Amino acid sequence: MIDVSVIIVSMDRPDLLGPCLDGLYGQTCVPMEVLVVAYRYAPENLAAVRSRYPSVRFIEQNNLAGFSENNNLALREARGRYCLIVNDDTLIRMPLIDRLVADYSSLPASAAAISPKIIFPDGRVQTCGRAPWTACRYLRHYLHMVDETKPSKWSMKEGLFQTWTLNGACFLIRTDVFREAGWFDERFVFTPEDIALGQKLNEMGYTVWTDADVEITHLAGGTVGSGRRLSPMETVIKPVRVRGALVYYSRGSSLRYFLMGVFIWIVELLRGLKYLFTRPRCRSAAPAPSGTRAPATLPDVRTIRLRTARTIRRHAIFTRRSAKELFLRLYGEL
Repeated sequence: MIDVSVIIVSMDRPDLLGPCLDGLYGQTCVPMEVLVVAYRYAPENLAAVRSRYPSVRFIEQNNLAGFSENNNLALREARGRYCLIVNDDTLIRMPLIDRLVADYSSLPASAAAISPKIIFPDGRVQTCGRAPWTACRYLRHYLHMVDETKPSKWSMKEGLFQTWTLNGACFLIRTDVFREAGWFDERFVFTPEDIALGQKLNEMGYTVWTDADVEITHLAGGTVGSGRRLSPMETVIKPVRVRGALVYYSRGSSLRYFLMGVFIWIVELLRGLKYLFTRPRCRSAAPAPSGTRAPATLPDVRTIRLRTARTIRRHAIFTRRSAKELFLRLYGEL
């Protein structure tokens, strides 16, 4: 009997996947299966990780796809009572799965999913529970005015507490409930599929929880980088995120979509002007993210941000393309 199906999507990053799997196997006692979606892996890298981790079920995925679609490939094959969704850029240093599974014995029957406290390598908290996300909250977040580490009814408490929604970096969910919810919503490519799932669970009458005493370290930024090592993939990923967020937070209202779209268009125009008059900074060479055609010598951060702001205004807001269609187009132009 398998208790937990662990689902990991890895974008040709064996350097991240190895430590993640080592933590899983070194810290878990409950019966589990591990399914890794090997997304656009180089053949030699896939052969190497298969040889090193023979008990892992690798699912090859060479088509362009986002977080939801890739996870759903493995979720449909899951055999455990629970599914653990976890990013490959995470480090597990305690019996995370065992403790989250044990938590269910003290939770009500309505409990569908539970998250650990998610921290950055320097110890800062990324999320410890999450409040409901609304259109207004998203627009404030777009201006960097939302602090998810601020204590609230739904977050930053001690021990085991009820929260509202999820962080896709790591959570444990009942497989039967996840199946009932239709897995991840594939309308969303790079967010907000985790927030949408948590919202849907609540609407279905289930509850979401957090155990603040269980921690996982999230390295974050593995695809697009950060700071001086921002990748050209930012010009693809951020516009696709914006398109998905507008679809989700407008909730089918054309007027709400239009007003949110105008707000973001103006913000990105102002950002573009800011980047236009910012002096470029020298950049050192950096490898392109795996699975992309980005050049080995990256443009400076200013150039990438300027292109991203322009792409959002031109292609991500007032468009009939879905997030997936937009992703395919922008990636093809990279």
